[in-house]
Amino acid sequence: MPDAKESLTDAQLTELIDIVKKIHGFDFSDYTEASFRRRIARVMMIKKLEFYDLKHLLINNPNFFQEFLEEITVNVTEMFRDPAFYKSLHTQVIPYLSTYQHIKVWCAGCSTGEEAYSLAILLNEEKLLKRSFIYGTDINTEVLNYAKKGIYSLRKIKSYAENYLFTGLPGSLTDHFTMMYDAAAIHSELKQNTLFSVHNLISDTVFNEFQLISCRNVFIYFETELQHRILDLFYNSLCPLGYLCLGNKETIRSDIFRKKFKVINQKENIYQKIGS
Repeated sequence: MPDAKESLTDAQLTELIDIVKKIHGFDFSDYTEASFRRRIARVMMIKKLEFYDLKHLLINNPNFFQEFLEEITVNVTEMFRDPAFYKSLHTQVIPYLSTYQHIKVWCAGCSTGEEAYSLAILLNEEKLLKRSFIYGTDINTEVLNYAKKGIYSLRKIKSYAENYLFTGLPGSLTDHFTMMYDAAAIHSELKQNTLFSVHNLISDTVFNEFQLISCRNVFIYFETELQHRILDLFYNSLCPLGYLCLGNKETIRSDIFRKKFKVINQKENIYQKIGS
C-alpha cells in the first residue's frame, strides 16, 4: 500500500489516465501531474489498494469510479471565499450587469454550490436575482446533488458568516438561511433561479451565452494547454463585454487571450471580453 511519499511510475500513471478516458470518458491527461499523482496516492492509501487493485476496480466496478472521481477532483469551496473579490464584483461588475434585462451567470466548477449561492445572494441584495439565472456546473454528480439541496452544517455557516461580514453586504449571512437543528437551508428564493447540472470543461462545449462566468480556483489544477482551451470556451460563451472571473492565484498569461480580455481588476483577476 503506497504512502504519501510513494509515487506511481510514469507508465502506471499513463495507463490509469488511459483507462479512465476509454472506459469512463474523463480525460485527466492535462491535469497538473504533481497534483494528480498526489490525489491518486491518496485514493490508494485511503482504500488500501495496490496499483493492480486500483486498475481492476476502475475497469470492472462502475460504482467505484464515482468514489475515485470524488477524491481526484478538488472540492474545496466556501461561501464568499475571498471577500475582497465579492467587494470588487459588487462595485465594478454589478452596476454594469444591472443594465441587462436578463442576466445569465455560469459558475463553472461549482462543487457543492457555495459560490453559486454567494452570487445569488449578491444579486438578490441588488434586486437583480429575479431577472437573473445562475448555472452551477461540475463533473462530479455527488457534489452537485449536495449543491441542489442547499443545506450546510452550522459549523460551516459560522465560518462563511465571517467571509460575508468582510464583503460589506448588509445584515448577516444567516438572514439568507433557515436554521434546522445542526444545519441551515438556503432560502428557496435563492434556489429558484439556480440550476445545477453536469458539464465537463475538458470535453463539453458552449451551452449558453452569459453576462458573467466565474471559474475560480480551478485553473491551478490544469496544464497550460488545457487552460487555453477552457479560456477559449469561456470567451465563446460570453456575450460581448461579458465578464470572466478567475481565482486570485490564477491569471491570463497567454498573449492571444490578453488581447481578447480587458483587465478590470488585476488583483482579483476579473476580466471583460473585448473584440468579437
